[in-house]
Amino acid sequence: MNSTGKLKRSLGLPQLVLFGITYMTVVTVFTTYGYVSQVSDSRLPLAYLVTTVAMIFTALSYGAMARRYPVAGSSYTYAQQAFGGGAGFLTGWATLLDYLFLPLINFMLLGAYLNAVIPQVPFWVFTLVAIALVFTLNVLGITMINKVNVLIIALGAILSLVFIVLSFNTYLKATNAPALFEPFTVGDAGWQGVFGGAAILALSFLGFDAVSTLSEETRDARRNIPRAIVLTTLVGGLLFTLISWAGSLAVQPDWDGMSTEELDTASAFLMQSVGGELLLNFFIAVYVAGCIGSGLAGQVGVSRILFSMGRDGILPSALGKVWERRGTPVIATAAVSVFTLLGIFLPLSLVINVISFGALAAFTMVNLSVIRTFALRQNSEVRDFKSALRYVVFPLIGTIFTFWLWTSLTQQTLIVGLLWLLGGFVILLIVTRGFKRRVPTMDLSEKTAADAAGPSTEHIDLLGADYPFRDGKY
Repeated sequence: MNSTGKLKRSLGLPQLVLFGITYMTVVTVFTTYGYVSQVSDSRLPLAYLVTTVAMIFTALSYGAMARRYPVAGSSYTYAQQAFGGGAGFLTGWATLLDYLFLPLINFMLLGAYLNAVIPQVPFWVFTLVAIALVFTLNVLGITMINKVNVLIIALGAILSLVFIVLSFNTYLKATNAPALFEPFTVGDAGWQGVFGGAAILALSFLGFDAVSTLSEETRDARRNIPRAIVLTTLVGGLLFTLISWAGSLAVQPDWDGMSTEELDTASAFLMQSVGGELLLNFFIAVYVAGCIGSGLAGQVGVSRILFSMGRDGILPSALGKVWERRGTPVIATAAVSVFTLLGIFLPLSLVINVISFGALAAFTMVNLSVIRTFALRQNSEVRDFKSALRYVVFPLIGTIFTFWLWTSLTQQTLIVGLLWLLGGFVILLIVTRGFKRRVPTMDLSEKTAADAAGPSTEHIDLLGADYPFRDGKY
């Protein structure tokens, strides 16, 4: 046994990319399939291409920051390091929006798909049962076994491969099929529809930076981690594009004529169209299992975040209470479960948009953090054309792309998101007593990847042991 506590550096670039793509999960493409197809006028593959290009520049920014802070990092810590605690806190607050809504979307989809199979039972019954089950498991301290999660991910990959093959087979046999590259042309909705769809698809890329948590197990981490982040984004984006392209060629329903319920479960219609009842049942089994696993993991993550913030006085102290018998944050977990009940009342489209709001806000801050960290300080690292591209031009393009996509979200989404940020600012005012106290931040110098227990960089930053105050200004 290694007594120094150091992890063996055995991972190379291929293993890192495989981990990153696995963490993103390719079946995410089916979550927003119907809704984005409607918004983009059946140009889902083109929307994915646009999002992929935007995310490549953002991935370059994540890579640059990971090179500067090779231990671990996320939008929260990068913004805090670049702009101070205030910006870091609000970026983390935007990220918290994603954490709260991600379990919600899983329960909503679970209810929708099971209702499609058993229409006699209302969707909200399935949703309530799932929420109660996950709450009970979390309070008891029972979590999904990693091997089960790996199995679900593997089955999802098999499902995606089978779907691609059957979709192209359906396309080749069709008599009135569209042109091969028609899904990559602009439809009647114009570029506005494409960008509107691309903005929503930002949620598909959540977690692409998770490879940075493996820094201590990676050979030449300063070089391989940034490369893996970019390659994970590129390969993942191309896989999303390929799956949506295959589906768009095989099945062309009237998306505008579909009801909200039909759009929510559009992927079930796709599966049945190209693979019959067998593929449909396989899809629903894998997808529902994945929703339970993701909902369980998501609720664990966000309940621990609320627990930390309650313990440190950022949110009400009751959230920081622990059930001594089980050692679990029962009040924080209950608060998350109550929040997920919104899934019974909110449309899936709004929840999807709100998640993308938080993601795009965080991505924009990472791009800006690169410019601030490398180009706008006294020890600027912009010394030649290559460094100017890396630290100014590319992150500026990434900022423009992500901000443009951010503004392409629906007006209702922007109102909800901005109200959320306003709430975070009010909390910041209260905690700092009008900015007379230091802002609670994460001190990177006291954290290592080995200290963290979460599967992603967001967990490392937001689920740390403390929210220590930094010396100096916020």
